[in-house]
Amino acid sequence: MTKMVNTVLGSVAVDQLGKTLMHEHFFFGYPGFTGNSLYVNDREDIIKTGMEVAARVKAYGVQTVVDATPNDCGRDPELLKEIAERSELNIICSTGYYYEGEGAPAYLKFKQALGQAEEEILEIFMKEITEGIGNTGIKPGVIKLASSKDQITPYEEMFFKAAAKVQKETDISIITHTQEGTMGPEQAELLVSEGADPSKILIGHMDGNTDIKYHKRTLDTGVFVGFDRFGIQGFVGAPMDSDRVAVLTGLLRSGYTNQLMISHDKVNVWLGKAPEWPEELQNLTKDWHTTHIFENIIPALKKGGVTDDQINTILVNNPRRIFGGKVEKSEGSKVDSIVKTQF
Repeated sequence: MTKMVNTVLGSVAVDQLGKTLMHEHFFFGYPGFTGNSLYVNDREDIIKTGMEVAARVKAYGVQTVVDATPNDCGRDPELLKEIAERSELNIICSTGYYYEGEGAPAYLKFKQALGQAEEEILEIFMKEITEGIGNTGIKPGVIKLASSKDQITPYEEMFFKAAAKVQKETDISIITHTQEGTMGPEQAELLVSEGADPSKILIGHMDGNTDIKYHKRTLDTGVFVGFDRFGIQGFVGAPMDSDRVAVLTGLLRSGYTNQLMISHDKVNVWLGKAPEWPEELQNLTKDWHTTHIFENIIPALKKGGVTDDQINTILVNNPRRIFGGKVEKSEGSKVDSIVKTQF
């Protein structure tokens, strides 16, 4: 039977996803943006920007984008659907909540105090995945989870435990946010200990950490690891892209090619009043756009000896794997036979 995954336009065969960016945001707003009535985003403007983004990534052969915007940060599946329809791009949306420090709606904190939050989170995940988000009929293709810097708080732990339970029932894939690249092994270990399938978990933003042993500790749990903040450099604890490339290249040489993915985490439209970046941050984020990987990072990887087969595995085969698809050796990937070696 052909394995399928939910997109905002309906289910798609996993082997038809093609080149995939696993962690992007067509639009995103920090909780509270709706309180600023002076800045209400025009839907047509968001769609126009989404179309421009879709055209740029499609020019590099991208067929699918996972929009990792959680429920509390302005997720709008119908808006994503319109972008997908007009651009003919596969868009996979999420169900989930952001980490406590920048998310944590008082609604669920109140329910947590009453001991009712985890049950409600389970209900949200299950109904959205099996029936659709609200009355839209649009089903998410991933659960999005997040944790704080250097800790998984009790609030955040509720979502991880609920996600593991839901994955066992629905087989949905899980993607995560690690704040500044911390708590990657702990996220993986928590999910796996709760019964989640490591082959369907992507621990995200791990490129916030340049310790290769830390990456290997996470990868050795069997999960995927995301180098998915390329272009965010030199602030909020982010390393420079050159350091990320060095670590990623080291992991590829060590035989972890089948567990790595790359993306940008780019916010293309900020909901509410868009931030005004100081000049220093403008310079640091000049490469934070959704074609940076193709224009700058892949050439740098190739210069360091990374092969076309490995790039294809990272961008095509591994997204297919996390959604339960099989990768045939006839696709030309040489990495299936690589044996892990000490780096």
